[in-house]
Amino acid sequence: MSRVYSFHGGVHPPENKRQSLGAPIRQAPLPSRLILPLQQHIGKAATPLVEVGQAVLKGEKIAEPNGHISAAIHAPSSGIIAYIGLQPVPHASGLESPCIVIETDGEDRWIERELLPDYRSVSKKNLIRHIRESGIAGLGGAGFPTDIKLNLGQDHIVNTLIINAAECEPYITADDALMRERSDEILSGIEIIAHILEPSHTLIGIEDNKPNAIKALREAIRKRNLPIDLMVVPTRYPSGGEKQLIQLLTDVEIPSGSIPADVGIVCQNVGTAAAVYRAVELGEPLISRIVTLTGFALGHRQNYEVLIGTPFSTLLESADVDRSRLFRLVMGGPMMGISVEDDRIPVIKTTNCIIAATREEMPPAPPAQPCIRCGMCEQVCPASLLPQQLYWFAKGREFDKARHHNLFDCIECGACAYVCPSNIPLVQHYRFAKSEIRNEQAEQLKAAQARERFEARQARLAREVEEKELRRKERAEAAARDQARKKAEAEVALSSSAPPDQEAELKKLKTAASIARTKLKKAREALKNAREKGLEGTDKLDATVIQLEQSADAAEQAWQRAAGEQN
Repeated sequence: MSRVYSFHGGVHPPENKRQSLGAPIRQAPLPSRLILPLQQHIGKAATPLVEVGQAVLKGEKIAEPNGHISAAIHAPSSGIIAYIGLQPVPHASGLESPCIVIETDGEDRWIERELLPDYRSVSKKNLIRHIRESGIAGLGGAGFPTDIKLNLGQDHIVNTLIINAAECEPYITADDALMRERSDEILSGIEIIAHILEPSHTLIGIEDNKPNAIKALREAIRKRNLPIDLMVVPTRYPSGGEKQLIQLLTDVEIPSGSIPADVGIVCQNVGTAAAVYRAVELGEPLISRIVTLTGFALGHRQNYEVLIGTPFSTLLESADVDRSRLFRLVMGGPMMGISVEDDRIPVIKTTNCIIAATREEMPPAPPAQPCIRCGMCEQVCPASLLPQQLYWFAKGREFDKARHHNLFDCIECGACAYVCPSNIPLVQHYRFAKSEIRNEQAEQLKAAQARERFEARQARLAREVEEKELRRKERAEAAARDQARKKAEAEVALSSSAPPDQEAELKKLKTAASIARTKLKKAREALKNAREKGLEGTDKLDATVIQLEQSADAAEQAWQRAAGEQN
């Protein structure tokens, strides 16, 4: 049995999980409109494959991956493509993003599904391709495309596969409910992932506040006699963070700037494992997920299986929301979630929880006070950073210093803000600094690309000028040679006309050859002088020298020929 270790920092806020675990998973209603953002994952947004007015079936691919890190999008139900364009999406910025909108027809008709029940007989390359085409992204974090973690190549050897079942953030119970009710699906997905990666050790990490889920998983593992260690870890937020869970289970600390695969570890979420099973053995792409609907403004607080693209408003009405009591709507948990103002936004692949909170449940944040340098934020930081120092750097816009203090190792868990006695919204400052650094890097990249294009253009223009000058020289030399040839032929013709006084003609040819040599010598001296002094016009002197050389040669040959004939 493996040992459980520890990680630096962490907090234990009120869990508030029981209120959504009193009933089994419920199927959410089919909405009249499904809104599907093209960017539901880390990486590039998907590229649409459909047009407005086109009919689609449930499970049909409507957007394909764009580049290496991207994920496909599928129609969660049958209907008609009503709109492709900007729509409100669940994002902290509150901005709109490109979406595909489907008007559902209520028939929920499936496309013909491609399933791989005997996946062990399929090549791993094709199996990973199938998972990629199914649009599966991580369901427990930022939505990293799953096929990327499974296709590590020969550079990475996976020793340990970790399945993240911690679900450490308050309120959220989607994974807990999934483990209680569908543990066999999770284990089947783990088997598929293990078949691809071939790890020497497989671990499931789960917090000890989920006794029913622990019991269900343990029983399923025992029945199937799988070589999987179920590791129960103490309840401490954020034990579900990837690097924190790895340290808990293996005592391996992932170096700054590295990924788990660099040390032979791959981490996947239980929801992702279940989605892999459904894609491979049932032929179902990722078109739905479990979402926790909770908060005291709801009449029914429980977990729902929700089609991707379902508007929040549909779910809130299904859960009997009391809008007179609704004070704050949060997507995600209270620690890392984001407040949303528009309930028309849709559920996406990374939506695991919606909290409809009352004022008493989530009162307004008190005003921030000056930092008193108590150091409590550093004590609870699970990434072993210096939150106070990062705060000052972000506030002073000293972004280079923040980056050098490993700002991007911050997982934005909010533990520092939770314990801050001055109520400083530390995470917002870190997010601002990260955003500014990314924008600056993007501008630098654009500038570098523009400089490369400018330098390439200048090189091309210089090359064109050089080629043009070379062609001009070649034309001048050809003209000089032609002129010399014609002159020589004329002189030869004149000398061959057998003048009456051959002695006088011979003397004339000898004089012409001597004059030609003299002219050539002077021209060469002029060219040499011009080159030494860096004067302009050397190109013309070059052409003149070539012409005089040819004339001198022709005159010399004419004289020698005449002299030979005379003898």
